[in-house]
Amino acid sequence: MARIYQINVSNGGVPKRPIDVATVSELGIEGDAHNDQRSHGGPERALCVYSIEHIKELQAEGHPVAPGTMGENVTTEGIDLSGVVPGDRFQLGQDVIVEVTRYTTPCVKISGSFSEGHFNRVSSQTNPGWSRFYVRVLVGGKIRTGDLIRSVVDSK
Repeated sequence: MARIYQINVSNGGVPKRPIDVATVSELGIEGDAHNDQRSHGGPERALCVYSIEHIKELQAEGHPVAPGTMGENVTTEGIDLSGVVPGDRFQLGQDVIVEVTRYTTPCVKISGSFSEGHFNRVSSQTNPGWSRFYVRVLVGGKIRTGDLIRSVVDSK
């Protein structure tokens, strides 16, 4: 069963720190900020998402990564993110519905999460299936650590 493993926010930059409950709107999580607003945030990049499974695999490779250190707002558990593509939709908890907009482009700001600074380890171009991804928020609301995550099939 897929669930929210951790919710992460910061005053800008990384690492993002865990919180238990968040209010999500079309611009992301209330109280979360971005130092580089040209590259992060906005309606098409409202939330950054990554999985605890990928984080654990990266740790096993020797990388000092942890939930929130790569700037993800929502750390998932129980979803194979390697198969997620833009256009996929998910319901987070009871209220929030999001749609994947694109894979994130890793940058030097997350290099501390990787041995020898090799942040391209999570690039969709060099390592397909390992990228974090951005989502737009279609329906806002509250999310909580432990909330279920469900795939949403568009009825169009």
